[in-house]
Amino acid sequence: MDLKDHIRGIPDFPKPGILFYDISTLLRHGSAWRTAMARLAEALRPHKPDLLAGIESRGFLVAAPLALELGLGFVMLRKPRKLPGLTIGLNYALEYGTDRIEMQADAVPKGSRVVVLDDLLATGGTMAAGISLLRQAGAEVPCAATLIELTFLGGRSRIDVPFESLVSYDS
Repeated sequence: MDLKDHIRGIPDFPKPGILFYDISTLLRHGSAWRTAMARLAEALRPHKPDLLAGIESRGFLVAAPLALELGLGFVMLRKPRKLPGLTIGLNYALEYGTDRIEMQADAVPKGSRVVVLDDLLATGGTMAAGISLLRQAGAEVPCAATLIELTFLGGRSRIDVPFESLVSYDS
């Protein structure tokens, strides 16, 4: 099955000149979604994760069902002030500003192997920040993965762990 057949490109969203790769069409096609989860599970098994971490918000849609598929727990990496209890966070640079990512301070046991997931890798800043935050918490990050990679933006170069994606777009 070609998963690209189930990913819709929406021009000029969220602003003119941007082609947005919409996974909602993949999510609503049961057979294609199941295939995507099975392929990601197969790609991640060799890395022997203990937990999966999803980056807010579409990363949750990938990481949570995949954690269930693999029999693992799921950890949320979120925007500031979205998680209850004590949190740890990391500020990181974007192309035009800064952002912050947080997780619950007790979410990841020290030494655990945590794979980071998101729906899409573009410039790599948020994924790199997620990896750094997990390391700050004492986790080992054996790999990162997404459904989609926009290869023309070079985000993979900012990721210092093995990286898996199911589909890529070169423009």
